[in-house]
Amino acid sequence: MTKLIRFAVAPLHTMTRRLADVAAGRAAPDLVITGARVLSTYSERIHRDRELWITGGRIAAVKPAGASRKVSSSIPMYDAAGGIVAPGLVDPHIHIESSMVTACAYAEAALLNGTTTIFCDSHEIGNVMDVAGVEAMLEDAREAPLSIFLTVPSTVPATSAALETAGGDLTADKIAGLFDRWPEAVALGEKMDFVPVTMGDERSHAILAAALKRGRPVSGHIYGREFVAAYAASGVTDTHEAIDRDIADDLLDAGVWIFLRGGPPTTPWHSLPQAIRTVTELGASHKRTAVCTDDRDADDLFLFGLDWVVREAVKAGMSPEQAWSMGSLHGATRFGMDGDIGGLGGGRRADLVLMNDDLQPQCTWYGGELVVEHRKITPRLDSALSQRYQYPKAAYATVKLPDHVKLTPELPAKACTVNAIKTALPGIMLIHEKVKIEPGKDWPDLFARYGLCFVTVVERHGKSSGNVAYGLLKDFGLKRGAVGSSVGHDSHNIIIAGTNEADMQVALAAIKEKQGGVCVVADGKVRARVALPIAGLLSDKRITEVAEEVKQLKVEWVEAGCTIPYMGFNLIPLSVIPEIRITDKGLVLVPQMELAPLFE
Repeated sequence: MTKLIRFAVAPLHTMTRRLADVAAGRAAPDLVITGARVLSTYSERIHRDRELWITGGRIAAVKPAGASRKVSSSIPMYDAAGGIVAPGLVDPHIHIESSMVTACAYAEAALLNGTTTIFCDSHEIGNVMDVAGVEAMLEDAREAPLSIFLTVPSTVPATSAALETAGGDLTADKIAGLFDRWPEAVALGEKMDFVPVTMGDERSHAILAAALKRGRPVSGHIYGREFVAAYAASGVTDTHEAIDRDIADDLLDAGVWIFLRGGPPTTPWHSLPQAIRTVTELGASHKRTAVCTDDRDADDLFLFGLDWVVREAVKAGMSPEQAWSMGSLHGATRFGMDGDIGGLGGGRRADLVLMNDDLQPQCTWYGGELVVEHRKITPRLDSALSQRYQYPKAAYATVKLPDHVKLTPELPAKACTVNAIKTALPGIMLIHEKVKIEPGKDWPDLFARYGLCFVTVVERHGKSSGNVAYGLLKDFGLKRGAVGSSVGHDSHNIIIAGTNEADMQVALAAIKEKQGGVCVVADGKVRARVALPIAGLLSDKRITEVAEEVKQLKVEWVEAGCTIPYMGFNLIPLSVIPEIRITDKGLVLVPQMELAPLFE
């Protein structure tokens, strides 16, 4: 039996005569899905009483119901029982690492949600392991029962060595090498350093040039309408960071594709309802808009997949046909793959979803193979998921710490001003608040008076003499103990928030013991932990197991009092988003890109 991977379906140029014979009725298809309503993403209509003829993992034709009986009476049939058959969903922007599982493991939840193709930006593992990490994930992707393409990480590190220490440094030459060696490298990943780009930074534009001169499109990441013109002029042609109607409108008129990001409403990522208003209120065409997930943890991926985002687009005013097209054909078109995926035309891959009238996937075919039936994975898919790619040994040894690290600053001896990091929902933006404090008898006294707690970033790549930076969070709400993570975007140093040194040390030790992870600590004990031994970012377990661990982590996270979710907490070191961040080098003011002292 052939492996259940992308390459199991032969290229179209090798199959055209066979497909033509089947479509013309001169040969019988391998499979017919009958009794279906068919959603055409090309005309954005639902056609009744149709059947799909499939051969060699591709669609030969969509025919009127019953047409196959004229060809042969012994063709294998699957009765759709009046359900809607649509092309598999295409997610144009995701980070596999956010799910905390490998690419092979990620496929399970994706296929359950009707997603058959993803475009991933692996800048997380690139920030830890440089080119070796990106190539390991590409090898992983080739073994996955899912079509996975790479948008090559463009901003590793997110800023510069003056502002943070990363494990990787993806230069223009390294990025060019990835494009030249890997056919799956189809675009440049999100260019997050939008301020340097718009200011004409030499390194940033050399990286853009590496993609543009190879004819690869460039993905973006931008905040602020004042940056749109220069960003578009630099060759960026998509972004998933349009957070409201007006910047979305500016971007579309500047020739930039909009990926409407839908995220669980409890996370910082749910910008779709506001950004989609450029279409629903201002009358913009939806032809250059798609939907994406961006980031999902293992738990949320089951509950809030791309199918959920499509349904959110319907709630926001799009028709079901428009919304599904935005979830499939539009993403494929953006990357020039609409001749292979995103629709139900002849010759396209047989990546199909059978769904009910509420656009909830019930069955999924991947390359003509039934992998999900009645909302459960099939034995064929279960077998494929049990044979996951094994990452190299170096990936399991990326947390390199000094023997002892002090995690809290000295108590101020006199009145001063704190450059505090104020957290607030949804959690992407952080507020720079200057807090004037009087001397306290101890840290708990100051915390109670001013709503503060510790936040510390520890360099974990072994590239410094053990950089440690101290900060204070305001309104984070931590009532006790500590929380810690090795997923401190984007350099992925360790970030720990706490109320006391002892519990923060327990959190650091727990992360070091498993070579990565996210944990909650109280009274000297680890209350919940998700171990992430691969690059300090990924578990090597099935996604169902990791999802259960994440559920428990969320329970303890809330019990600890944290006011923003742990995925928002992981963004506190992300030094390209306003207004203030903390890296291993200290407090970073954005967009000034300047370091600030904790006390002044």
